[in-house]
Amino acid sequence: MHFQPTEDQRALRTGVRELLEARFGREALRASGARLDRALWRELGDAGFFALRLPEWQGGVGLGLPEAVLAFEEAGRVLLPGPLVATHLAAGTVAGAATGESVVTRVDGGLVAWLEEADVVLGDAADAVPVRSVDPLTPLHRVASVERPGPEAVLLTAAEQLGSAARTTELAVRYAKEREQFGRPIGGFQAVKHLCAQMLVRTELARAAVYAAAVTGDPVETAGAKLLADEAAVQGARDCLQVYGGMGFTWEADVHLHLKRAWVRAELGQPAAQAEELLAAAL
Repeated sequence: MHFQPTEDQRALRTGVRELLEARFGREALRASGARLDRALWRELGDAGFFALRLPEWQGGVGLGLPEAVLAFEEAGRVLLPGPLVATHLAAGTVAGAATGESVVTRVDGGLVAWLEEADVVLGDAADAVPVRSVDPLTPLHRVASVERPGPEAVLLTAAEQLGSAARTTELAVRYAKEREQFGRPIGGFQAVKHLCAQMLVRTELARAAVYAAAVTGDPVETAGAKLLADEAAVQGARDCLQVYGGMGFTWEADVHLHLKRAWVRAELGQPAAQAEELLAAAL
């Protein structure tokens, strides 16, 4: 069994990255606020993002979970907003989800993301009340009921976390090469080197776990992958902030946005306590 992406999978990842870089840059991220760009949503549908795993006879692309993981990893890199996982999983069962004509969200661990923007809500959100989200670009509501998502939803959320972790690692390394103190780049100092190295190790460990879970589809491996991806995304963004210093907290920097989104995702698609319980029960 080979866990390295194939040539076709690498081409898919490149295509998704090019689409998102062209259509959803840093300016678009900040301009989006807490509103969903319906034109972008339909464009994602036209590109097959939501119908990636639908069979061709249903109008889909006919690929599998490993390919979906690669696409969602790229979405996590650019902090693409919206209930991506819920809409993707609803393709083929909810009218318009596959094409991006419908926005689908779901109750996830007592939280509902993008409730007011959604055309379809999966789960009981009758008692939903708005809550202040730590991420200003992800509106949230809280509900009394707690519904646990399936392993596919957990894995795709982990893939988004992986993309975010990889991006903050790149940002930290780039800034460490550019920022100078005492007449030399800060990347030359041992403490900064260690931070960047630790970010890379956490990211690659999470990548191996997420990719493996995408191949096996095992719920226990998926829980482990989510734990590792959450750690890589949250701690990686924290370390990136250490490299940036005060600049990382400014609106112009992407670092704090990655940290805030990672905090939100860590509570969606299987929080750490649930993942740890599943892993412990399997021992």
